[in-house]
Amino acid sequence: MMLNGCIQSLPKELKLLIGIFLVVLSIGFYTGLLFVNETSSISTNGIEENYLGNENDEDAEVMKFKKSPKEMLSIVHSHILSMSLIFFLLGVILSITNLPNKIKLFLMIEPFFSVLFTFGGLYFLWKEILWMKYLVIFSGTFMTLTFTASTLIILYQLIRKQN
Repeated sequence: MMLNGCIQSLPKELKLLIGIFLVVLSIGFYTGLLFVNETSSISTNGIEENYLGNENDEDAEVMKFKKSPKEMLSIVHSHILSMSLIFFLLGVILSITNLPNKIKLFLMIEPFFSVLFTFGGLYFLWKEILWMKYLVIFSGTFMTLTFTASTLIILYQLIRKQN
């Protein structure tokens, strides 16, 4: 079955549904990034402090304590489940766009690795493997870039006139 480029032949109602879904999904995704910025300043030291605490820093403006095992399992569990569903739905929609197969496959598969590396990295950082904070920053950035690229490609192809 040929899926490449099918997005342009979808009925207007389905295109509208997909477009609105992507806009609302993007608002949720980028609001999550705002939250990350508020809690960790999107820096390696901020991430470490957010999960391991800063009670030894007497000059800290806001006192933070190491997350409990229950908190960490909740964070990792909920994010891996929800992000895998987000990227599965995004990948299904991306599969019907008109893109070279290698680029499409990369954008469909890569986010799943980034999710595992980001939230697995947070867990291992919490276990005090401190270099994981660099993996978390790198994979989180990559996840955001692939989300943004995929969303923009889909939205562009939704509004583009059919050939």
